[in-house]
Order: sequence, then structure tokens, then C-alpha cells
Amino acid sequence: MRWVRFDTEKGSHFGLLENQSVLSTSLTWSEILAGHTPNPKVEYALGAFPLLAPIERPGKIIAIGLNYMDHCRETNTEPPKRPLIFTKFTTAITGPNTPIQWASALTEQVDYEAELAVVIGKKARHVSEAEALDYVFGYTCANDVSARDLQFGDGQWIRGKSLDTFCPIGPVLVTKDEIPNPQALAIRCILNGEHVQESNTSEMIFGVAHLISFASQAFTLEPGDIILTGTPHGTGAFRNPKLFMKHGDRVAVEVDGIGRLENTCEVL
Repeated sequence: MRWVRFDTEKGSHFGLLENQSVLSTSLTWSEILAGHTPNPKVEYALGAFPLLAPIERPGKIIAIGLNYMDHCRETNTEPPKRPLIFTKFTTAITGPNTPIQWASALTEQVDYEAELAVVIGKKARHVSEAEALDYVFGYTCANDVSARDLQFGDGQWIRGKSLDTFCPIGPVLVTKDEIPNPQALAIRCILNGEHVQESNTSEMIFGVAHLISFASQAFTLEPGDIILTGTPHGTGAFRNPKLFMKHGDRVAVEVDGIGRLENTCEVL
């Protein structure tokens, strides 16, 4: 199934995307995670209402650094021996076709990071790698937007990764049955029509199952938690010359089998 969340004059609703139509349901997010049967009520044309981030406020956003071999090569960094975990605050979440915003007085080095996002479907603690994918609800596109001057200047990453609107996700949340192998997905980032990142999730150092198992040994993963699985090579900070996003830019993340997440950039 392909879930979307959309906005109407009566509030936000979940629906199933089928071709160019959205079948609205009365299910809540917790009911969807619990596996309740969809009950389509009204059919809308895709585009009749704005699409929102499929998850408004996850319990946790777990992010992984340096998880693509090609990204390690471009940064001249030794591949990590274990997953490098950090976090983004949930207030960074925003949806498709909304502006990524920042103040020029705060940062002038805002970078894109195309990522596959994993959404946890059920409580996971001390999960083995062999069973880890059973705990996945689905997958969506994400952009781990990063203020590099804050990220590197602070000595830790959270502030530079957690500005409001710095975690666009969506627009479609694809259930795991439609993605049998999350390690075989083409992933790309397009900035103002130019392909700036192009890779495949097969380049991940630690696959989705390993990441879930590794994280669950340390803390409980709960339904609705999001894992951002890392970004491939091509980020602006490691280009020569450097390439940072600016006011009016359009940035898109594409993951095959899932869709396209597009946002504009707005300097305040």
C-alpha cells in the first residue's frame, strides 16, 4: 500500500494512493500502524488537496552518519566500524512542497542529503538482524538538510541538523511488502534540475536490517519512529567548489519504488 496524508478544510486525513487518485480513510495513524483494514470513503483526484508529511510528529528521528561507501570516499573518511547514530529534533519535520527555511544570520552553508527513511511498525528491543525487517512498517523519502557551518563548528551535529523544516519527508509512505529488498533502490538528489547525488542503497555500509538491530540493542524502537539511513556521495560541502542551497532553489529527493519529495528553499 501507498499511504499519504493530506490537508482539507476539515483537517488532515490519511488516504491510499492508487494511480492518480487518493482514497480517503477515517483511520488514525495509530490504527494504521496497528494494521487496521483500510476503509476507503471518498475518492479524490491527486492534487485536489495539499499532501503533508506522512508522519507529523514521530517519537524519534534516528539518523545515521557516514553510511555509504561512496560518501566515505568523498569525505576521505575511514568507513565506520559500527553505525554512527545521531538525532534530529521532531520539530524539523516538514512535508512535500513546503519551504525549507533558515535565517542568513544563523547559517550560510545549508546542504542537501538524499536519504531512504525507514518507519518502524512495532516495538523493537534486542532484535536480531535476521528478524529486523519484520519490525518495519514502510519506507519514504527524506532530505537530511544540514547547516554545515553549525554542524562542524559546534563539534557535534544536532543543532546543525535540527533547524525547523530541516527534515522534509514524504510524500508517499510505502508499506514494506512493496519494497522486498531495501538494499536495491536507486536514490538521487536533484537541485534546480541538476542531478547532484546519484547512487543506490546497495552502497550502504550497514543495511536497514543491521541498523534496526543495532539501534534496538541500545534503546527501544517504537511504532512510528523514523530511521534516516544515511546519504550517498555528492553532497555540497564536499564538492569543489562547494555547493550550498540558496533562496529560491528547488531540491528534490527521489527513491525508486517510493517517489519524489520536492521542496523550495527560503532564506528568512
